[in-house]
Amino acid sequence: MSVTVRVPAKVNVQLAVGAARPDGFHDLANVFLAVGLHDEVTVTPAEELRVTCEGPDATQVPLDRTNLAARAAIALAERHGLDPAVHLHIAKDIPVAGGMAGGSADGAGALLACDALWGTGASRAELLDICAELGSDVPFSLVGGAALGTGRGEKLRPLDVGGTFSWVFAMAERGLSTPAVFREFDRLTAGLDVPEPVASEALLDALAEGDPDALAAAVSNDLQPAALSLFPELSDTLAAGSAAGALAGLVSGSGPTTAFLARDPGSAAKIADALRASGTCRAVRTASGPVPGATVIGA
Repeated sequence: MSVTVRVPAKVNVQLAVGAARPDGFHDLANVFLAVGLHDEVTVTPAEELRVTCEGPDATQVPLDRTNLAARAAIALAERHGLDPAVHLHIAKDIPVAGGMAGGSADGAGALLACDALWGTGASRAELLDICAELGSDVPFSLVGGAALGTGRGEKLRPLDVGGTFSWVFAMAERGLSTPAVFREFDRLTAGLDVPEPVASEALLDALAEGDPDALAAAVSNDLQPAALSLFPELSDTLAAGSAAGALAGLVSGSGPTTAFLARDPGSAAKIADALRASGTCRAVRTASGPVPGATVIGA
């Protein structure tokens, strides 16, 4: 048999970043929103662990044991005394190296799929614990919806959302390394008093009320200056989205995907058309959120 899990992308509607910790990580106040761009991970028994991938930018996805999907299978197998002899096939639709947690999504998807395939009966708490070991964004990929991530982003508190928000995502011509963006953040803030990261009450209220105008006024990303420093052309994309009528635009996570909040799906379609015509990005997608986290869709 095989098991297929669908897992969503994310956008950070707030990403507050503290100073570097002694372990090299940063404390965060990270407000995640899962949006309707998905990868699908299919797990099938095999003679040995292997990874294949198809879809946009699939050639950029590592197919060895450094892939988060492979690491997830290995981690679950080790906990339950199993051989991780599976074929992991990833159907990509989330941008690669785009700041939308595509790799993290694949890790969460593989974990849930292997749990179902092997019948390990792992508790939700155990799965989230493995997710946190794999990476800061992986727990949210499992949970989905909307959540506030603290610590390095892995400690999640679910958030109420009073409606559906429409988004437009502009994919850049090249990727950005998350560690490189954090290093640039450290360089830009060297010698400055970096405040402790705190979630914006106005932003949390806007999510709870489902108010796109209030959300637009509150979105923020402390990594955006670092991403723009490394990839200045993103400023042109942000300007094009703003000129097209977006309520707000920001770099998604560590970038380089830029995210634009629209009033409704019709407005999102118009903004997407304008961005495609602007010549400032490689591709454009529309999506809405929140949507559920990793979900078994076939077995």
